[in-house]
Amino acid sequence: MADTIDIRPGFADPVTASQKVFRAVLDAMSRPGRIGAIDETIEPPAPLSVGAASLLLALADHDTPIWLAPEIRNPATVAFLRFHCGSPLTDTPGDAAFAVTSGGGLPALDRFGIGDDAWPETSTTVIVQVDDLADGSGITLTGPGIETEHRLAVTGLRDGTWSEWAANGALFPCGIDLVLVADRRIAALPRTTAVRTED
Repeated sequence: MADTIDIRPGFADPVTASQKVFRAVLDAMSRPGRIGAIDETIEPPAPLSVGAASLLLALADHDTPIWLAPEIRNPATVAFLRFHCGSPLTDTPGDAAFAVTSGGGLPALDRFGIGDDAWPETSTTVIVQVDDLADGSGITLTGPGIETEHRLAVTGLRDGTWSEWAANGALFPCGIDLVLVADRRIAALPRTTAVRTED
């Protein structure tokens, strides 16, 4: 007999919860690098974090293909997302509207869809599960939505990411957007955000 998969519950109140998460994402995108919180009480299947799962439940639907990194993709996460989001899963990062990966397993950024000049919004939003986020140290962020500059420490992100991010910014208006997630905390980096490291 084939093993059955116990699909974890989604939002208790999908409409209200989706609106709250959507507002949190908008706030994060409008204030790049500022750490916000996802307050939902869902228990998604490992290794999906509460933050990453909540973002997908609020934003993804049957029109938004999802790519899951190998370390995230397993029968339980696939069943959870198909049941609650109805999203098709793609094996190609460049075809995804949303991608979920760990910080250490983050593919090269140029593997994701960057949109085109007519439809830049069709690029991939990459949700990256990292170990920790903290204000006040780390990389220096500048750009729209930041009055002067903002410091953000990101733990658990692979080497080379920020040099690739500079190349991504040069593609504007095309390019991907990043949402960094540490359990329930999120920080967004729109493609217009410039990153300076201390190196």
